Amino acid sequence: MKPDTIVRSTCPYCGVGCQVLLHIKEERIMRIDAPFDVAPNYGRLCVKGRFGTDFVHHPSRLTTPLIRRTPQRPGQRVAATGPEDWRQASWDEALDLVAERLMDLRARYGPDSITANACAKATNEDNYLLQKLLRQLIGANNIDHCARLCHAGSVAGLQLAIGSSAMSNSIAEMKDLECFIVTGSNTAETHPVIATFLKQAVHKNGATLIVIDPRQTEMTRHATLWLRQKPGTDTALFNAMAHVVVQEQLVNADFIAQRTEGFERYVGSLADKTPEWAEALTGVPAEDIRRAARLYATAPAAAIYWGMGISQSTHGADNTLTLTNLALLCGQVGRPGTGLNPLRGQNNVQGCSDAGGLPGFYTAYQPVTDPAVRGRFEAAWHTPLPSRPGLTTTEMVDGILAGQVKGWYVMGENPLMSEPNLRHAQHAVEQLEFFVSQDIFFNESNVYADVILPAAGFAEKDGTYTNSDRRVQRGRAALAPPGQARADWEIISDLARRMLRQIIQAPSEAGMGDRFRGADGDAALAQWSYGDPEEVWEEMRRVTPEFWGITYERIEQVGGIHWPCPTLDHPGAPYLFAEDFPSGRGRFWPVEFGTESELPDGEYPFILSTGRVLYHWHGGTMTRVSALDAIWPECTVELHPHDAARLGLEMGDWVEVASRRGAISARLLVTGRSPEGTVFIPFHFAEAAANVLTDNRLDQRAKIPDYKVCGVRIGHAVAPPAAEIALTERGAIKDPVVA
Repeated sequence: MKPDTIVRSTCPYCGVGCQVLLHIKEERIMRIDAPFDVAPNYGRLCVKGRFGTDFVHHPSRLTTPLIRRTPQRPGQRVAATGPEDWRQASWDEALDLVAERLMDLRARYGPDSITANACAKATNEDNYLLQKLLRQLIGANNIDHCARLCHAGSVAGLQLAIGSSAMSNSIAEMKDLECFIVTGSNTAETHPVIATFLKQAVHKNGATLIVIDPRQTEMTRHATLWLRQKPGTDTALFNAMAHVVVQEQLVNADFIAQRTEGFERYVGSLADKTPEWAEALTGVPAEDIRRAARLYATAPAAAIYWGMGISQSTHGADNTLTLTNLALLCGQVGRPGTGLNPLRGQNNVQGCSDAGGLPGFYTAYQPVTDPAVRGRFEAAWHTPLPSRPGLTTTEMVDGILAGQVKGWYVMGENPLMSEPNLRHAQHAVEQLEFFVSQDIFFNESNVYADVILPAAGFAEKDGTYTNSDRRVQRGRAALAPPGQARADWEIISDLARRMLRQIIQAPSEAGMGDRFRGADGDAALAQWSYGDPEEVWEEMRRVTPEFWGITYERIEQVGGIHWPCPTLDHPGAPYLFAEDFPSGRGRFWPVEFGTESELPDGEYPFILSTGRVLYHWHGGTMTRVSALDAIWPECTVELHPHDAARLGLEMGDWVEVASRRGAISARLLVTGRSPEGTVFIPFHFAEAAANVLTDNRLDQRAKIPDYKVCGVRIGHAVAPPAAEIALTERGAIKDPVVA
């Protein structure tokens, strides 16, 4: 069947940023393929990109603004159970209510009583406007997003060591690698297209692959060497590799002398970090540690790639620092085929961070604490701005329980699936005075909201996305949004104009201040009247030196541009740090092995680790209402055969997994992929939410929770009745418009 039109856009799933061709017939996506001559995927797509986008047509899409019929009170807030709990509203009524309630909270409790979650699935323009609204109109830096829950450990470690947290090298380099380490990443399932390039490097280019992971992922089948460390012992292993590099005089002395600092103190910290010491802690044979260190250090060019198995930990920043130490020690950074490369999980998690969706930074990591930086944004936005970093996502939850946070604006996120210790997070949401959600579906979080604003999906709006290797690319509208749904940037702009009018008209004693009187008010109000996403990007570009040379016109010409791109004739930067680091010199950080994780004991004898499967994605909001749900329709609990035999459990049994925070029931998958003593559960399934079990203790540097290590027990369970299955197609709350 011939399509009516074919529209090029960016895949809505992982951080690879695959370019897709949407074949549209009669206002529906009939097929998806990829252009063969375009980076970063060059015609390759995974199962999610090719078959998982039919969620945009699902009948449970939100299509009209909704307001709760029964006012929700702090401590008495409950989840809606059906369409009867909501009433349809016009956009004017819904946005007027949101503006009025937010301004009322600000006046009564102060600006820090309001927080917002930006969205790693929304465009750069969407996220730029939400963080601007919080900072300019509310006067708070309480803006964060799911990067806090995936790669905050990577961000913190890289910022400390080199002053930049982005992936340093491009996806295009992968097929030509000579040597590379993959650690904490089940790449073939979480970033399948990247995995094809990495496997190509091994089998066509003869590259050396070192996999460091407790689980037997698909990438181990292609590895020259697989180091299977005990969960939570990463720093010991990486320190021991560095010890070998130093002891065998494999260091890059010129690189260390010219581009680093802190070397002598760091080397002193490695004296007792022998491979034998690490073997006792990690279970990895000392000779394998030596071999891995030699392969990495002696390669002409070697890269490191890692995922959330490294970052989602109470020592996530330390894990990253030990990897960075290793790269600096060997000079394996600043050239093609080298680098420090965290693989980002969502299609725009890099861009959401770049756009200022973090509590301590404006766009491109310009700190809110720097008076000169803040002054530039104050001039651009016509108002004084707060100088103190705001609350992180995890701190927002605690802030609600402490009585500080009264209002929460959540755009495209589902914190009651993504937060650790979900019972704790749910209790916090119940205490809110006002809760707004902007989304494309009902989910486990927004059923608690006072107002729900229906948003356009990826195929229904224009804008830009930034993939894992910093490549800014276009998203293009191929369909009309369903019903009255609107693009996120439009919703935020409309809300901001209403809030700004209230601020301008408010008397000084109302707590609004005189920030927007006269010319400043007129200029700010005019600025919020954006005509399209390109106007938003142009404003974002003007306040961001790293993006100055990237325009929509240039993206159309070349397909995508890697930032930093400081001038209109700059080609972009596929790899970073050829001459220097943003911090000047790279800094070595001594790291001592230790853990704050909740370790197994007699009552909870297994280690729980969480992650993803190929056919689903994050909280399942999109894939579980797509055709892919039929392939992997229920949660599974992965257990080693020896452990299953000891417990009298068999493949397919219903089991209960319990931690100190709660319990879930799911189907048992008996497999040697996980080591003995470890349980693995994917976190996509609301009816068996893995984060009911996980611990909310944090990495104190990064404020990221520990999703990879906590104690659990496992035993027989009765299959749950169908009525207990939560907000998926099997029992989802429906939009009153279509219910």
